[in-house]
Amino acid sequence: MERATSTTQAFDSGYSDVNGLKMYYEIYGQGKPLVLVHGGGSTIQSSFEKVIPLFAKNRMVITFELQAHGRTNDRNADLSFEQDADDIAVLLNNLNIDKADFFGFSNGGTTTLQIAIRHPDMADKIVLGSALAKRNGVPDWFWDFMRQANLENMPEQLKDAYMRVASDRNGLQIMHDRDARRMMNFTDIPDELIESIKSPALIIVGDRDVITPEHALALFRQLRDAELAIIPGGHGAYIGEITTITSDFKETDLVVPLIEKFLDKK
Repeated sequence: MERATSTTQAFDSGYSDVNGLKMYYEIYGQGKPLVLVHGGGSTIQSSFEKVIPLFAKNRMVITFELQAHGRTNDRNADLSFEQDADDIAVLLNNLNIDKADFFGFSNGGTTTLQIAIRHPDMADKIVLGSALAKRNGVPDWFWDFMRQANLENMPEQLKDAYMRVASDRNGLQIMHDRDARRMMNFTDIPDELIESIKSPALIIVGDRDVITPEHALALFRQLRDAELAIIPGGHGAYIGEITTITSDFKETDLVVPLIEKFLDKK
């Protein structure tokens, strides 16, 4: 494990042996663990750079890059949300973390659902940011776009973020193709598995998100102990995700206080 300093604060980083991966992770702050799970095609920083310093004021923030993303290598296997959840469980065990709160964004939100399903004793509270549980949770145009997905129409900010940190710059195409294939092969999470989740959940979605407000409401109604927040803005604007940053960005636009209030509730 190495100690490094970002533009905002010091953090520990390292690589852990996880199911055939050398999985890159970063740890900030002290306190109860909060695990951040990034979105598809993303790095730690492209999803969470704006919110990590805020969460780390009061908590130990654990975040990482999943298979083929950022500084973590690929393995000769397609991606799945179930496998990502299992990889995260192994990483946390390697870090001697038995139980934590989780905040997953976008694909990371879907992975967080799988953590709560597959590793319920590890998940205390979960925050589901723009999480997809059913194929009808996005408009039809999304699936048309995914069928035509190629590296050229991947957001430039995400490509640049990958290139800034990846040890193998040729891995960008692999990451893109694995993410696109996972989405095209995505199948609904069965109702009985969603309804089996015991962790208290906060569901967050933008009112102009890729995920529809109707889907977030349906998920809210299925979970046994859930809260729902529909926030003005697009996909990830509520956490300052890199593709949403504009010249008028303000830290007060972020939903960190909302999340902390939920996590701190007894």
